[in-house]
Amino acid sequence: MTSVVLTPWWRHRRPAAPRADGNRGSTAPTAILDWRHERVRRLLADARSAAGGGGDRPLLLAAHRLVGDRVRAVYALDDTQSASRTLARRRGSCSQRLAVLEAVARAAGIPTRVRGLLVDGSFWYPRFPRLRHLVPDTVLLAWPEFRLGQEWVGVSELYAPLGALGAANPAGFTNTGPQTLFDALASTAVDWDGSTCGADGCSSFDLSALVRQDLGRFSSRDALFAAHGQTLCPPARIVAGALLGRRSAA
Repeated sequence: MTSVVLTPWWRHRRPAAPRADGNRGSTAPTAILDWRHERVRRLLADARSAAGGGGDRPLLLAAHRLVGDRVRAVYALDDTQSASRTLARRRGSCSQRLAVLEAVARAAGIPTRVRGLLVDGSFWYPRFPRLRHLVPDTVLLAWPEFRLGQEWVGVSELYAPLGALGAANPAGFTNTGPQTLFDALASTAVDWDGSTCGADGCSSFDLSALVRQDLGRFSSRDALFAAHGQTLCPPARIVAGALLGRRSAA
């Protein structure tokens, strides 16, 4: 059972989802993706040095690894926290760490956008085995995409195509072990669309059955959260954040 009480009231009241706006993406700074901040600029410089001038994709891979090394994974709940603040605190949720990666991309002139996914709360049961009744009914996930050359590449395939990642790690991402969703991107297929399904059935890394609703693509995670709110209602976010904000997610 998931918690309807902790889900924001407007998630149940809105008759229709606000229209997505992110087909083109953007490199503009936002309140969350504050890439003009010196902390983000410093991370970009370090990522460029680590990538060795190999192009946009190697730069993003280097940035992803640096974020993983420098920002400890915790159960933070404020999806609108700025990238610079996450870097200053040196800890953050998967959503907050992904925002840092997006901010670095925009700082480098790489357009980004996000896809809004409402994911069934049961996906997070393994993380909170004794608190299942408090897990929200659905969790709003901002899943980044990056404009590399002439195509948009989802963060799921930043390291390699889903097929190659799935072949290397057939078990897929189950949200049961110490590996977080952010860290799994380097070695595990995360398939929200069922694109790895075939005539013989779906793979173990197909997560499409957990997607309650695809909200479309937005020009920024700021726009997504402005349109659909955050996963938890404000009072629950404050209380849960105080309890879980320093608890390691790994």
